[in-house]
Amino acid sequence: MRVEIKRNWKMELLKNSTSTKLALASAAAVWMLAACASTPIPNEKIAVAKASLQRAEQSGAPELAPVELASARDKLNRAEKAAADHDAEPATMLAEQANVDARLAEATATQQRSHKAAMEFDASMQALRTESMRNTQSTQ
Repeated sequence: MRVEIKRNWKMELLKNSTSTKLALASAAAVWMLAACASTPIPNEKIAVAKASLQRAEQSGAPELAPVELASARDKLNRAEKAAADHDAEPATMLAEQANVDARLAEATATQQRSHKAAMEFDASMQALRTESMRNTQSTQ
């Protein structure tokens, strides 16, 4: 009876061990599928980055912020390639970075245009002051 109990115990242990391994393998497979399903391809983020890039191009960034614009284009191209390869995590990260770089390019271009306008305004004001001084001196 004692030998039979040992055999039964060992058989149960082997059964439990096999079923435990199968359960763990199944759980791991479900977890992997869930992880893949929870990281969708970032098509919306890529679209947002494209729109930001177009705004930057229209704001004069090709001339006024070429480095920032080139960085945005490069990252957007890499994001699109990663998305095409179904590599969601780098695609998301690169699309977000491309969006930020494009917005920086647009802001830089806007700042450069504003600075140029301010310099032109200052030069105009100085010319008016000079002309005003001449007119004041000639009437005296």
